[in-house]
Amino acid sequence: MRINWAGGGRVFGYARGRRALVAGSALACVLETLTLSVLLRYSPVLHQLVPFLGLFAVGAVAALHASSVARPHQLDRDALRLRRAVRADLVIPLGRIGSAEGESRTARRRADGELDLPVGFRTSVTLQLTEPVTHFTFVGGRRAVDTVRFHADDAERLVEALVEAVTRARTVPSPSPGRPG
Repeated sequence: MRINWAGGGRVFGYARGRRALVAGSALACVLETLTLSVLLRYSPVLHQLVPFLGLFAVGAVAALHASSVARPHQLDRDALRLRRAVRADLVIPLGRIGSAEGESRTARRRADGELDLPVGFRTSVTLQLTEPVTHFTFVGGRRAVDTVRFHADDAERLVEALVEAVTRARTVPSPSPGRPG
């Protein structure tokens, strides 16, 4: 199956729910840096090192949030691509989606065959697949999943677009067999 990510795909963000957490984390890094700088003022080497470490920490928090903003979920004619920053990238062909529903859930221990991609420990969309897809973990492992729960900022719009796309994919007429000989 060839997937065309360049044209015609619709994107759905999931980073809006993390803004407060990211802002709080960045503020905590700044306060920690200032506090350590005051506490270590009598150790010249550490006193000069702390601001660089603090700047690095704030940059890492900002980069994590930027990766969530820059890599949204994407719905194409052939597939749904679910992402979670740089940690997860799952492509689900539309033909394998059995049902899609918007439901707000708290992430919990997952059973075999389930994949949760939460934001702030919450998911807002549940997909039941007709046949499993392979998910490659961040460290290279693989596992088959047939239920996927993930978060989207506008879950209702995503579910509507997904139902429409799946219906359209299933009702595409068969190509003509050609001219009879």
